[in-house]
Amino acid sequence: MAHVLVVNCGSSSLKFAIMDGTENPPLLEGIAERLGSEHSLITFKHAGTKVEQALHEHDHRGAVTAIKNWIDQHRELNIEIVGIGHRVVHGGEMFSQSVLIDEDVLSGIEECSQFAPLHNPAHVKGIKETQALFGELPNVAVFDTAFHQTLAADQYLYPIPMRLYREHHFRKYGFHGTSYRFIAQKLASLAPDFGQQNTLVAHLGNGASVCAIQSGKSVDTSMGITPLEGLMMGTRSGSLDPSLLAFISDAENITMKEALDILNKESGLKGISEISNDCRSIEEAQAAGDDRAELALNMFASKAAKHLASVATNLSRVDHLVFTGGIGENSPIIRGKICDRLRMMGIQLDQHANQMCPRGEISKISKQASLSNVWVIPTNEELLIAQDTLALIDIHRN
Repeated sequence: MAHVLVVNCGSSSLKFAIMDGTENPPLLEGIAERLGSEHSLITFKHAGTKVEQALHEHDHRGAVTAIKNWIDQHRELNIEIVGIGHRVVHGGEMFSQSVLIDEDVLSGIEECSQFAPLHNPAHVKGIKETQALFGELPNVAVFDTAFHQTLAADQYLYPIPMRLYREHHFRKYGFHGTSYRFIAQKLASLAPDFGQQNTLVAHLGNGASVCAIQSGKSVDTSMGITPLEGLMMGTRSGSLDPSLLAFISDAENITMKEALDILNKESGLKGISEISNDCRSIEEAQAAGDDRAELALNMFASKAAKHLASVATNLSRVDHLVFTGGIGENSPIIRGKICDRLRMMGIQLDQHANQMCPRGEISKISKQASLSNVWVIPTNEELLIAQDTLALIDIHRN
C-alpha cells in the first residue's frame, strides 16, 4: 500500500507520521526534539510501543536520516513511501492551495519567511533534507494560510495606509487553515446540505482561533498577519490595544521585540493563571478553588465567544458550531462557558451530552431546540496533508 511521510518542521523539532491517506492510525509517528543541541533525541511510536534514541547528527538532517533508517530497518512492514507532505505555516498571498514543491515553490516559501521567521526557514530546511535523503520522491507543501485566501478584501485588509499593503503585503492571513478544511470536509459528510450552510468553528488549543465558513469557504477568521491576533491562547495574549507594546517596553525598560515576546510567550492562560499554559492543569486548580484559574478560564471563554460572535456577522445565519483542537475536543468546561455566552444566538447546549462526549469521537452536543447544531469534531491535519500529497502525486502522474 502507498504511504506518505508527513513532516512538520519547527526550528528545534521535527514531528512526523507515516500514513496511508485513510482514517487508519499512522503506521509510525514521532518527534525529534532539541535539534541543534547535543542532547537531541528522536521518539518513534509504532504498534503501541514507544522507543527513544539519541541522534548521531543533532540537526534536521540527523532527524530525517533516523526516520529513513527506521523505515529501511522495518522492511517486513512493506512501507512504500510514495511522497512526502510538509506542513508549511505561511504561504502569504502566493499559495491558495497545496502544491508540488519545485524551486519556485521553495523560493516562495522562503519569501514568506518575513511573516513567519521562526517557522518557514525551518520548513525549507526540512524540505531540502527530505529531498536530499529520499531522492526523487515528490514533496508537497500544505499551507496553514491557504484556506483563508477566499476572504474578501474588506475582511483581510487592516485599516492602515493602503501603501503598506501594496508595498509590503501587510494584511490578515489567518492560520489553522488545514484544520478548518478538514472540519469542513468532515461536516459535509454529516450534513447533506452543508454546501449551502454556514458554520462557525472554534479551533481551541495552545494556539486558538475561530473561523466563519460559508458553503465550505472561509469568509472570516480571528488570527491575522501572525498567530498573535485574535483569541486569548495558551501563552499568547491575542488581540489588545497595540499601544500596550510601547507601555510595556517603557515600564519594563525593554525593547519592543522583548515586549512582543511577553505577548507571545508569557501571556494568555499562562499569564493570567500564573499556573500553566495547559488548560487541564488550570481546570484542576479551578476545581480546587483557585481564583486565578477561574479567572483565566472565564477570560479564555469570553474572548472565544466574542470572536465567534464577531466572525458570525459575515454569515446570514449559523447552522453549525464546531469545537475542535485539544481544548475544544476535550474540555466540557470551556465548551459550556463559551456556549453559555452565545445564548443570544439561540445556541442551547445539552449539558449531559457535553459532559459525556467520548474522547476522539464525533459528537453532537446541542439540544433539539437549539437554533444551531453544536458539534465536537476531532481534527486531523496530518491526514489531510497525506490526502493532499497523494492527490497531487496522482494528478502529476496522469
